[in-house]
Amino acid sequence: MALQPFKIYTFAKLMKFLNYPVVLTAVFLLLTTVAFAQARAPMSRYNFQTEARIHGGFFMHHHREMEVFNAHFGAVELALQRSTFGKQAWEADYRYPLIGLSFWHSPLGNFNEIGKAYALYPFINYPLNQNRDHALFFRLGLGLGYLTNKFHPENNYKHFAIGSNLNAAVSMYLDYRLRVSSRLTATASAGMTHFSNGSMKTPNFGLNIPTVSAGFSWFIMQPNPYLDRLIRPELYPFEFDGKKWFSIEMAMAAGFKDMSNQLGEKFMVYSLSTNIMKQISPKSKIGLGLDATYDASDKKILERKNISYPHNWQLIKPGATLAYELLMQKTSFLLQAGMHLGSKEKSEGDVYQKLALKHMLTDQVYAMVSLTAHFGKAEYIGFGLGYRLDYKYY
Repeated sequence: MALQPFKIYTFAKLMKFLNYPVVLTAVFLLLTTVAFAQARAPMSRYNFQTEARIHGGFFMHHHREMEVFNAHFGAVELALQRSTFGKQAWEADYRYPLIGLSFWHSPLGNFNEIGKAYALYPFINYPLNQNRDHALFFRLGLGLGYLTNKFHPENNYKHFAIGSNLNAAVSMYLDYRLRVSSRLTATASAGMTHFSNGSMKTPNFGLNIPTVSAGFSWFIMQPNPYLDRLIRPELYPFEFDGKKWFSIEMAMAAGFKDMSNQLGEKFMVYSLSTNIMKQISPKSKIGLGLDATYDASDKKILERKNISYPHNWQLIKPGATLAYELLMQKTSFLLQAGMHLGSKEKSEGDVYQKLALKHMLTDQVYAMVSLTAHFGKAEYIGFGLGYRLDYKYY
């Protein structure tokens, strides 16, 4: 009986650490989802699961101005996900990953300047080995985040991290999953959650939050019997068929960058690019690219530096890149490392990187969202369209 007060104190302290009203809300939503789904037996054939996690983490600051915000804090996460079993060929290529939608919340140490964080993002959880009973996964999520507080030059000048409430949320985790029964799986993970707006509103130092977590997932109904058969379906016309072929891709994109702190205004950025890509496996392409970028802020910077330019075309930055593309049926990630070949304004340096998310709208036309950075410093986010021409040879 002497241990009873200690148990009560420990539980209360844990609930305060994790912001217990949010935990209770998450559990309620989880139970409601399960109860609602139990009445809908047809969902079982899609192998849906609910998943709940509790995180413990801290800020990893890469700017000294943010070191005053130093704390350990909790987070809760609730997800709805689906196990794949080979309905589409890319699922077999990636060892039958989990696909889902996650809601994430944290009080971020209860600092008034930073506020609280909310995120909603789709994710893919890739298995790194093929044991269905216990396996290590890599989970990648990308979506939207909302921070209740942001930088303000008068009212919140200590918050140097982010200048906008709405941001991109990126989640990357190593995830260990142990199947306890046919419907219950225990999880343990370690990774990073990142918030940033891609310099669409400054400042944009970003928030980096390493966490470890533990939780469980539960099949809403008895799992699909095909789940462990790991079927590989027939190839579709647009998928890799083992023949030799390459593609020429042409794209144009536009975005804007906020330089209110440095130059007092926002500027548009336009880019044109051409890539020659060769598919080397069902999952991968490699290639070379050329691009040209017009950044309207360069003109203002050159004027401040009293650097003259006889022609406006000297403001255009041509570049050459090496490219790698990771394919998942109609969706892909394009990674590029490049070098500027000219331009009067090079204050950020000659070397740059691009990360793009592409989705094929038709067999030739695709939409894309891209982030351009210089050595990890985000410059701007671009939104664009592209056209692909495919050429096969034997």
